[in-house]
Amino acid sequence: MIPHTLEFAPQCAPISDPEPILGGRIELQLLTTLKCNLKCTYCSLGVGDVLGSQTELKYDIDQLARFIDTHLAGKEIYVTFYGGEPTLNRRMMEDVMRRFPEFRYQLQTNGTLLDDLPDWVLAKLSNILVSIDGGEAITDGYRGRGIWRQVIANLSKVHDKVGGTITARVTWGNPDTSFEELDELATAIEAIDYVYWQFVADEMYFGDSVAKRKAVLVKLIDKFFSRTDALYPFIPLMGIVRNKLLPNRGIELYGGLTQCRVSSHLINVMPSGEIYPCPDMMYAHEMKMGEIQGNWLKKSPLQPTPAMPCESCEAFSWCRRNCMKNLYLGYVKNDERYRKNVVEPICELVKFIGREVDKHDPHAWFGKLTVPVRKCLVDNEVYEYVEIMP
Repeated sequence: MIPHTLEFAPQCAPISDPEPILGGRIELQLLTTLKCNLKCTYCSLGVGDVLGSQTELKYDIDQLARFIDTHLAGKEIYVTFYGGEPTLNRRMMEDVMRRFPEFRYQLQTNGTLLDDLPDWVLAKLSNILVSIDGGEAITDGYRGRGIWRQVIANLSKVHDKVGGTITARVTWGNPDTSFEELDELATAIEAIDYVYWQFVADEMYFGDSVAKRKAVLVKLIDKFFSRTDALYPFIPLMGIVRNKLLPNRGIELYGGLTQCRVSSHLINVMPSGEIYPCPDMMYAHEMKMGEIQGNWLKKSPLQPTPAMPCESCEAFSWCRRNCMKNLYLGYVKNDERYRKNVVEPICELVKFIGREVDKHDPHAWFGKLTVPVRKCLVDNEVYEYVEIMP
């Protein structure tokens, strides 16, 4: 057993919440290390000097098992290995997979070390989220020269060994990201099954940057509705259309809260053993909701509040608040600059997507889908591994 240290073991642990997790599922996001082999310019873990601050685990597999038995018993558990770059601590990944063979597993990775993973590990992964920022020039601009080609080559090597799907996770930071770049990821690279994008939570929405993104979105949405025999595999568009067609699907797994899951059933375990609801807010100590070594867990502090204007928004029935971190910083912490330069432009883009989708009469389009395509849109397991909303 790893001994407790004064830094991480309070003399009197807080009292656990009787029901900290909403519903019967839990995503246990395990940060294997905060070390990374890349230096992406926009990394959210750079806030509060989180990135690289914890490179060694301060808890062991037995303490993790005790925590799971105490707080997650009876839940359907799926684990996401996260970082830093999680594959830099491959031993921890393998130990967890062996100890809990009944869990589902996802890996969120920069993709540079994927070809080093054993075949049996790849076979147990339900999904791999691999970070790609668009085309070669933009990805290499954020991540380093040659990274795009290295990642694409690695995906081609491992695709047939992966038990589930591979999803390209695009942080849409550069307003010059083109339709052609995103379309290539979705259609031309066989090793990628789905594309997920997230509008960057940074001040990159000045000038004509919102208009540029809207022009790309129009083309993406046009192509999404151009076929009824197969899905254009862009998860935000799939999720938004599904939620518009079947609003209950946007509620049932999240208790009507937020589809980023931080209010309901997502917990992030840092290498220190501290637990936070949002992986982008692990620098904020008021967000701490548990600890592995102390074996306690309370309800996520990231909950909807009256300060958030979501329920009066035209997108609320299918967006369900999108990103709670953005809402918390913009409306609870009342950071006017962040709200104006980040939250409001992203909300504008989300509402724009909804309006463009409606122009294509999604109900009529849905009526023409084959049964397998309908099932892929409505019941796709990949929705559980990503935020759905951009």
